[in-house]
Amino acid sequence: MNTDNVVKHLRALWRTDRIIADIRLRHLLVGLGLRVFAALIAAFGLLMLELSAYFALVQIWSAIAAAAILGAVNFAIAAVLFVIAGRAPSGRDIELANEIHGASIEALQLEARALQAQVSGAVHHPLSTIVPVLVPLIAIIVKSLRKTAKEPAAATSAEARS
Repeated sequence: MNTDNVVKHLRALWRTDRIIADIRLRHLLVGLGLRVFAALIAAFGLLMLELSAYFALVQIWSAIAAAAILGAVNFAIAAVLFVIAGRAPSGRDIELANEIHGASIEALQLEARALQAQVSGAVHHPLSTIVPVLVPLIAIIVKSLRKTAKEPAAATSAEARS
């Protein structure tokens, strides 16, 4: 397991999650804006229908037909805007971001499996993890034992000379 790879994959995962969230937020904002505009047009359509009812009471045909047609057109425009607002986000951007997200998740899972294999190998074969630490430690102990063995030998040879 390489910690640099884990950090790289986590960074890619974080960036793609941020890109996906940004794409979805932009889509929601555009959809919300279009829905608000459609609601405004629908309100004008309703106003025109009410105005047409008023004109129906005041006059019989000319103003009534014009207001009713205008109200129907406003409702048709509002319906088209609602359909456009309900569309899915652009496929290419979100598809690419989802693909990178999936690759990052797979790479992190691979790194996690490698770590699990190392840990389970250390648990099943503890000497394999201890040996790299033990060899230098044994060398240090042997050197210190040689020094202590030389010191009494030098002391006894000095006593024998005197």
